[in-house]
Amino acid sequence: MKFSQTGYQVIEFGEQPEDTFHCLINLKVSPNGMNIEKLRLSDPRNFDLHFKESGCILMLTGTEFNELVRRGEIDELIPHQSLYELAAAEGIIKR
Repeated sequence: MKFSQTGYQVIEFGEQPEDTFHCLINLKVSPNGMNIEKLRLSDPRNFDLHFKESGCILMLTGTEFNELVRRGEIDELIPHQSLYELAAAEGIIKR
C-alpha cells in the first residue's frame, strides 16, 4: 500500500487521552475518512469491528500515541507519515 492511499484522522469522543483515537485510514475504503457520526451510534461491543470496516488500518489511543511520541517512535509533527511507517515496520501493511 502506498502512502498516498492512506489518510490520517483523529477521532475524539471525550476530553481524556484514552478518548482520542489516532487512525491510519485506507482511502480506498473510506475516501473521505471515517464517518464519525456513524461511529458514535455503533454498539460499543462492535466498536473495533466498525473501525476495521471503515478502513482503519492502525488505531492508537491518545495515551498510546503520546507514549510513542515520548519514546521517539512517532513524530507528532508528521503523524500521518509516522503512523504509516509504524504500520509498515510492524507488518500491518506492505509498501
